[in-house]
Amino acid sequence: MSQRNLTLLTDLYELTMMQGYFKEKDANETVIFDAFYRSNPGGNGYAICAGLEQVIEYIKELRFEQEDVDYLRSTGLFEEDFLEYLLHFKFSGDIWSIPEGTVVFPREPIVKVIAPVMEAQLIETALLNIINHQSLIATKAARVIYAADGDGVMEFGLRRAQGPDAGIYGARAAMIAGCIGTSNVLAGKMFDVPIKGTHAHSWIMSFPDELTAFRRYAKLYPTACILLVDTYDTLKSGVPNAIKVFKEMREAGIPLTFYGIRLDSGDLAYLSKKAKKMLDEAGFTDAVISASNDLDETLINSLKIQGATINSWGVGTNLITSKDCPSFGGVYKLAAIMDRKTGQFVPKIKLSENAEKITNPGNKAIKRIYNRETGKIIADLICLEGEVFRESNSLLLFDPIETWKKTHLAPNSYTMRDLLVPVFKGGDCVYSSPAVMDIRDYCQKELNTLWDESRRLVNPHEVHVDLSNELWHMKKQLLDSYHFSD
Repeated sequence: MSQRNLTLLTDLYELTMMQGYFKEKDANETVIFDAFYRSNPGGNGYAICAGLEQVIEYIKELRFEQEDVDYLRSTGLFEEDFLEYLLHFKFSGDIWSIPEGTVVFPREPIVKVIAPVMEAQLIETALLNIINHQSLIATKAARVIYAADGDGVMEFGLRRAQGPDAGIYGARAAMIAGCIGTSNVLAGKMFDVPIKGTHAHSWIMSFPDELTAFRRYAKLYPTACILLVDTYDTLKSGVPNAIKVFKEMREAGIPLTFYGIRLDSGDLAYLSKKAKKMLDEAGFTDAVISASNDLDETLINSLKIQGATINSWGVGTNLITSKDCPSFGGVYKLAAIMDRKTGQFVPKIKLSENAEKITNPGNKAIKRIYNRETGKIIADLICLEGEVFRESNSLLLFDPIETWKKTHLAPNSYTMRDLLVPVFKGGDCVYSSPAVMDIRDYCQKELNTLWDESRRLVNPHEVHVDLSNELWHMKKQLLDSYHFSD
């Protein structure tokens, strides 16, 4: 999984459009594309942006090898002058992005591409593939972690992920969202994140009896002794045998620094409460009680309500696949074309009978607005590049669709920051991706800027994404210009 040339990881129509631009238009015409999504996944109140580091790797390695061109020639779709152009292709544009780990909301550009039209068109598919997947898994993981309410959550869904890449980069996204570790050893190596795990039922079954299996495991891993207690009978065999081993370790003077049990089946609420009582009575009040078995945020929340004594959660299938919401829904839309004579961007808009699918035109920036006193997010404001706002002035926010919904912010009652940062300039990378664990720390700070009402699992409060007055009028003017007679 080292750096790979993913140039042909694209939909065919990107290449046929590229040839069309090459033949029929000014191939160097500069355009702006926005990558954004329209609704939060899984009924959530926000999403977490992830995948930028892999986008950077993709752009850096973007080139057509001779074998790629030979393959395209074999399709019979492409002419020789265009194929010759591809042999010398190099991305030369600008890319702006919201940093990984940032909480984001519908309709605001996560990535903005400013490049010659052929270049901007080519990267659409791979960019969406990378951002959509990792943002989806990061958002799902954040929901699971929120439900765990301060308990550690381990990602261990590799065997259920849709292939190696989904397992590796899904683990990365889960770590960004706040997981304490992953079972995926390759992900641990690639991204320098903690790897965690215990043993399977097969370890227990390979020994003559459960107690012997526990003793051998404790001897090998005395400082990470989490014993799986449900191979035979959790309360009559597993927990009593684990307690016996813990007593033997204590009597031998072995420090019990990290030890406990794992439950992988049965009524987790009932079993955890019974196991906790048994461990406490034996003097092991600080023993970890870990649980797995097809967990997700809904089940974890339910177990919490039932008083389960679980304090560590291993989440696999439902996290790594985002089983209840398997796609992120990010899109990539043309927003402006540069006028070669004036050097100014001419805004472009996509119309739809569905108001939610009408795009926001122009060269845009995003301002995040916080309550000055609490540091919580009030709203995001999409505006035109170059617009100036001063926190010492009042600010009027209004819903871009239901414009009568307005919020007036008094001077000095709020703060603002720009969300989009430069990543590529003139084809050169100008951004250094932080380490995954540093992104994780940043993400936790980001999540803390959300109101609790926006983080709840069911019917969360919507964080508003508004348009500046200038952008709203530009959009309205474009909409008004499209009048079609019967």
